[in-house]
Amino acid sequence: MSKIITVGLDLAKNVFQVHGADGAGRAVLRKKLRRAQVLEFFGQLPPCVFAMEACGGAHFWAREIGKLGHDVRFIPPAYVKPFVKRQKNDAADAEAICKAAQHPTMRFVPVKSEATQGEAMVFRVRELLIRPRTQVINALRGHLTEFGRPRRTTTRRGLLQQH
Repeated sequence: MSKIITVGLDLAKNVFQVHGADGAGRAVLRKKLRRAQVLEFFGQLPPCVFAMEACGGAHFWAREIGKLGHDVRFIPPAYVKPFVKRQKNDAADAEAICKAAQHPTMRFVPVKSEATQGEAMVFRVRELLIRPRTQVINALRGHLTEFGRPRRTTTRRGLLQQH
């Protein structure tokens, strides 16, 4: 078997599709892996360029596979699409990811650390909490206006003003 230089991994819920290519771009590996088999399988491969689409859960896999010595790269899904040469399925996607990673002008997305992901998650959750709070406040103001109540707001100094 030729030496695997580039591996494309298509992530899914339970079964991941792997496509490996040698230096000339020829397919030397096509395999389905269950979630529990992924780290064991890639631990046995010699270090290579490892590519996958940037999507939910991909950062976890990138960190874990990177610990095994592979050079992990993320490709935005829009950049992979032109490399799909037949019907869309997991095997075709894995092959397209592998081919896209071998393209000399491909731009990659950096892998996020757990700390960076945690900070982004806190920000998104905060936004999810603020939006409905603002909606309730605005609705309450509207309802009070319908009953002729003056709208009261607080200034930066905490003083009430009537409108």
